[in-house]
Amino acid sequence: MDLRLTGRVAVVTGASKGIGLAVTRTLLDEGARVAAVSRKAGAELDALAGPDLLHVPSDLMDPDAPAAAVERAVEAFGRLDVLVNNAGGPPPGASLPRFGFLTPSDDDWRDMFEFNLFAVVRAVRAAIPHLLRSDAASVVNVSSGNGRRPGPMNFDYNAAKAALNNLTKGLSEEYAPQGVRVNSVSPGPVRTPWWTDEGGAADIIAGATGSDRDAVLDGGAAEMMALTTGRLATPQEVADMVVLLASPRSASTTGADVAVDSGFLKEI
Repeated sequence: MDLRLTGRVAVVTGASKGIGLAVTRTLLDEGARVAAVSRKAGAELDALAGPDLLHVPSDLMDPDAPAAAVERAVEAFGRLDVLVNNAGGPPPGASLPRFGFLTPSDDDWRDMFEFNLFAVVRAVRAAIPHLLRSDAASVVNVSSGNGRRPGPMNFDYNAAKAALNNLTKGLSEEYAPQGVRVNSVSPGPVRTPWWTDEGGAADIIAGATGSDRDAVLDGGAAEMMALTTGRLATPQEVADMVVLLASPRSASTTGADVAVDSGFLKEI
């Protein structure tokens, strides 16, 4: 199916690995031009190099960085049609999961909201004037099933993603009538570097449960989280939904939150 993205210009944050890398690759495959925003490029993003890809080095913890990244994309490609706010999860230097409400400090809370909410606010604020000039504009925010399913861990992360879901709905109400659709995708656990890197979620859960990282990744996490499919999702499975929502093929979808979560959310 042609997603009608040929020649469109997209900004993707957190684009060097995991879901963001998969989104970037898929948009390029669909003929879009992509400004890939990340602190470093990395070998996998470098492998996609070509005239339709621009890497924008950026630390989104810097309040000026989201707007600078958007402007760099418009400067390079002349327009903006799609904004994918994918960067999120543990802020630089932090590791998740964190167990218990008393564990994160005030600084942890501030950093979590800075990375997962305020950076999105700033990117959207910078992108809106350009998106309003597009004939098929779309914003896709990558949220999390944890934004809709509270639990006794990751309190700061869960609250930031719940706020992102609320922001997404509000933006859709204001801007969909002006031609800018805004949706979110809520993954469950995804087999990304957040899970697989040394010291990442798999190691933390293994340490907390007396297991080992391979057992966690190969079924332990899925069992603990009651994932219906019995496995963590892949980055590409999430990216496919993100790109579909970004596409003009989804012209009547706005204000939606789509779960790509292996059956993590049980609520109706």
